[in-house]
Amino acid sequence: MDFLTSVLDADPLIIARWQFGITTVYHFLMVPLTIGLGLLVAVFQTAWVRTGREHWLRMTKFWGKLFLINFIMGVATGIVQEFQFGMAWSEYSRFVGDVFGAPLAMEALLAFFVESTFLGLWIFGWDRLPKKVHLATIWCASLATILSAYFILVANSWMQHPVGTEIVEGRAVMTDVWAVFTNITALVTFPHTIAGAFAVAGAFLLGISWFHLHRRRAAGIDTVDDAGRVVVGEDPSHGRGRDRTDYRVWITSLRVGAAVAVVAFLGTAFTGHHQAQLMFEQQPMKMAAAEAACHDGTGFSVLTIGDLSSDGATTCDDVVAVYELPGLLSYLANGDFTTEIKGVNTLLPEYQEKYGTHLPDDPMYGDRAGQEINYLPLMEVTYWGFRMMITFGGIAAFAAAVALWLTRRGTVPGGKWVSRLAVLGIAAPFAANSAGWIFTEMGRQPFVVAPNPDFDGVDQVFMFTAAAVSPGVSAGELLFSTVALTSVYAALAVVELVLLTRYVRGGVGSAMPELGPAAGPDGDSGDDSDGAPGAHGGDDVLAFAY
Repeated sequence: MDFLTSVLDADPLIIARWQFGITTVYHFLMVPLTIGLGLLVAVFQTAWVRTGREHWLRMTKFWGKLFLINFIMGVATGIVQEFQFGMAWSEYSRFVGDVFGAPLAMEALLAFFVESTFLGLWIFGWDRLPKKVHLATIWCASLATILSAYFILVANSWMQHPVGTEIVEGRAVMTDVWAVFTNITALVTFPHTIAGAFAVAGAFLLGISWFHLHRRRAAGIDTVDDAGRVVVGEDPSHGRGRDRTDYRVWITSLRVGAAVAVVAFLGTAFTGHHQAQLMFEQQPMKMAAAEAACHDGTGFSVLTIGDLSSDGATTCDDVVAVYELPGLLSYLANGDFTTEIKGVNTLLPEYQEKYGTHLPDDPMYGDRAGQEINYLPLMEVTYWGFRMMITFGGIAAFAAAVALWLTRRGTVPGGKWVSRLAVLGIAAPFAANSAGWIFTEMGRQPFVVAPNPDFDGVDQVFMFTAAAVSPGVSAGELLFSTVALTSVYAALAVVELVLLTRYVRGGVGSAMPELGPAAGPDGDSGDDSDGAPGAHGGDDVLAFAY
């Protein structure tokens, strides 16, 4: 009872932030896979139309079905984001509504409309539309998915770096739509996000394909000769579901996925460097917190110890870099190795002078009016989130490069533990994307719309997070909605994982029942007992999809 009372007496702002964080991060797990996998499916279908080779068709249908499962769940979880703005963040919606209206409307009415329409044509157009027309539908759907991401990133980038706007009667009003849509922050964030999406899709292809190739070896279908080269076999008991073309599906998918993952990591590294340089200019406190850089300097911290939970009101002198790379921080920020980068202790007085030391005595802040402003983001999140993003991204790229080397002779090693690592490796780029997103959003605090350092005085546009929460929503109401949404999202997570597992285990036969029985996890025929869809789709909840 005391715990419940303390929760209900908590600041609604804290609960609202937790609610938005939980639902947004969960939704973002599906976004990169949808973006990356959709375009790869379009590439596979293009290869089939151009060459007529069956393994490309099988790849299109198998990976396309997994893409559809993820897309549907992404839509279901994404809708909640819109409602949260009005429920928990009404003051924020009022402040940014004039600016956000344009990109969000274009995302919904243009990008998402095209995306969903052409995806429907692709699903139901098999054997009904001419091949090239049908191919065009998946290209339109996948490119619209990428366009949708751009519009969302335009809106988010404006929160990171507001441009083309002025304050009129207490709210931001767009004065230059071109400046908003060509915001330098959006132009840099977009390729970084897309590269991260392809890293996810590449690892997804790699891990699942490795699982199927290992299963073929474990079942004795594929063997290796004395030179270690693959000897491809067939299993007639599965019809055409475990033939030589099935082998081509998985080895091609694996190597394409591994190559995409490596290239995508390089893309995230280059674009991430440019993005970091912008952050040093636009949000210097965020990058100082990411490095736990209390003092001015040039070194990049590899490991830091101390109390990263400092309240940020004065100093963070107890944080000490155990090991740092001299000059690297300066290079990340300015492209040289000598320019000193401002640390937290230098930036705090500058922020306090520009934006005040206490929240204004304004009714919109409620009981929070007059509270001391903490300009230092939570360094446990920014410091470790930044490193998790880099570490997990690097692990995924290294694993992909190793996979290319290990499969150079046409199959995967026979060891079961390597196969398990390959499947677990699917999670690495997901973790990197999520860590990067959390770092980006948490590092903006205490602003929900960060100030643009190029503007001063009456031209300055920014909003404290404390002013953004809905004034009429209680902690109890927010707690109830948070528990309810989290429970629903947990159920949806189970549904997605069950569906993905069923269709992955079923192999290509789960998407193309005409090939014969779908294979279970141990090479047996797919039936209700092994969780794979049946041969003729009798228990196939996605039987409508081609």
